[in-house]
Amino acid sequence: MQERRALEKITAEIMEVFEVYAPPVPIELMLHNPAAGMWDKIDVTQLSGSFLSIKDRFSPRMSMARLLARHIAVSDWGRKRGLFTLLQQQDNLQLFARMLVMPGDMVQGLTSSTRNPAYISTHFEVPEDDAGQRLLELLD
Repeated sequence: MQERRALEKITAEIMEVFEVYAPPVPIELMLHNPAAGMWDKIDVTQLSGSFLSIKDRFSPRMSMARLLARHIAVSDWGRKRGLFTLLQQQDNLQLFARMLVMPGDMVQGLTSSTRNPAYISTHFEVPEDDAGQRLLELLD
């Protein structure tokens, strides 16, 4: 639980730095245009097709989110915040990637009638399974 709170705090800081206040979170732009001193930019056009998951129309965004999570973790910015160590724990990379595309405050800001996997999937542009998992995480 303490790890999750730390990851949520880091996610909120990232959203603030990139001035992201509403979904969908621009994962590709964040990878390609990092804020000064955060991490090295990535040319996402150079990624191979085998890297991306295509089980769902939004699966590639989750693949990009995991790539962004790894990049942030190994950067000086991420290491200073303990992210590299946090992501060494089992399943924390997946958890952090979900947080990046579905920040807690944005999900919790939805009305109770829209706080469901189907709506979140289209609103945040994520697979419905990931949306459901994120809702469960926010209940803990």
